[in-house]
Amino acid sequence: MTDPASPGLILATGTYDVRSHPRVGVLLDGLREHGWTVEEIVEPLRLSTAQRVEVLRRPSRLPRLAIAVLRSWCRLVPRLLRRRRQGPAPAAVLVGYLGHFDVSLVRRLTRPAPVVLDFLISGAATATDRGETGGLKQLVLRALDGFALRAANVVLVDTDEHAEALPTRYRDRAVVVPVGADDRWFAAGDARRPRAVGDTGRLSVVFFGLFTPLQGTPVIARALRELDGLVEATIIGTGQDETVVDGLLVGVPGVTRIPWVEAEALPELVARHDVCLGIFGTGEKARRVVPNKVYQGMAAGCVVVTSDTPPQRRVLQDAVEYVAPGDPGSLAAVIRELAGDPQRRPRMAEASSAFARERFAPAPVVSPLVDVLGRLR
Repeated sequence: MTDPASPGLILATGTYDVRSHPRVGVLLDGLREHGWTVEEIVEPLRLSTAQRVEVLRRPSRLPRLAIAVLRSWCRLVPRLLRRRRQGPAPAAVLVGYLGHFDVSLVRRLTRPAPVVLDFLISGAATATDRGETGGLKQLVLRALDGFALRAANVVLVDTDEHAEALPTRYRDRAVVVPVGADDRWFAAGDARRPRAVGDTGRLSVVFFGLFTPLQGTPVIARALRELDGLVEATIIGTGQDETVVDGLLVGVPGVTRIPWVEAEALPELVARHDVCLGIFGTGEKARRVVPNKVYQGMAAGCVVVTSDTPPQRRVLQDAVEYVAPGDPGSLAAVIRELAGDPQRRPRMAEASSAFARERFAPAPVVSPLVDVLGRLR
């Protein structure tokens, strides 16, 4: 039952997976902190991001995706129908990220409630970033993007650049909500152990993510080769550029390679490091995003180093260190400077964490959506 003091009830639904894409969790936590009642009816797709990308690369895998979607829908539809008969009408329905397939179905099952789609980025742009530029695939993915956008009353994106990239007819539906970081990351930052007085240990650096062109992981690997053991580095992830990265890291001292870390353990692991690396790609998509790892690294109390792009410079301001996109020499120089100034690092990290708590914790992040929901009522 909805709390009488609540601004209203939000129904969050679809096939999203908070463990794989924590963005929707930040949205829901923020709405709760603003007093909204949140109800979730979710049937995760149970396909990893890597498996979804594989569908883009090999059309023969498309039936696997279709089967996964249908299985999730077979569990989701009865639950939504039952809720429609028995539950109070929601003020709005939120379809979580990667809900391109879900949103039209959800709209039909939850009418007349307005639908908020966490669109974030387009399927066509994601495929391009992963090297899929075939005309037919792009045509199909653009059609899927348009199909999803038509079904939504409100379209959430994370940067002004992504709002401007939407088809013109949908831009007036866009609301810019940064990705932010959930409370686990701030808790990990609060629990950090300061270095002991006189500790002369090497600077520790961490990167985590999919090895796609957006991330620019070969740039990181080349920078670490140049640094030649000056720092200790933990490189977490797999993906498209993995072979190149691992080849570049052969023989580089102080590098630990981890294929992946469970979502529950990642904040604490990242918080053990001095520096968290962002993205360094040079493609079109890399120039439009502020990645989740940047917000999370700041929340975890790390000094964040990322590429100097318009959205990152505008959103993060002076809270992080910037390097030229795609330039391993620039990245190596900034890391070398940080390694040589142990007195400056704690001050930078503290200021960055405070900035993140003020701007990118769930409650402040979701404020633009709260304003829109208030007008929808």
